[in-house]
Amino acid sequence: MRDLVFKNLVSRDRRKRIIASSEITDKGKVRNIIRRHFIYMVKEVKNENDFSPISPYLYILKERQTREHKEKFFCRFKGSIYAVSGKKNYLILFMHSLKIELFKLSEEITP
Repeated sequence: MRDLVFKNLVSRDRRKRIIASSEITDKGKVRNIIRRHFIYMVKEVKNENDFSPISPYLYILKERQTREHKEKFFCRFKGSIYAVSGKKNYLILFMHSLKIELFKLSEEITP
């Protein structure tokens, strides 16, 4: 069995976008749940003094519970980029995240 959900949300001024997907897969006696998120915002920078970038940020968490037969992995990355279009300067802020969960299905649930 495989369930997929995909979301693509855009703000009215088209300066913020959220893309998310979720996937649930059952293979044998193991269930995989994978969630991905990508968010970005675009801000126009009018003065050079307004430049306030976000320093890159990386967070990783891996967790294993052998008695409960569960594993989790989480990764988040944040950062910023400057872009120039015509004579306008823009600051693009972004965040990616990935969450993976694996666990053994109980005997009652499996067909």
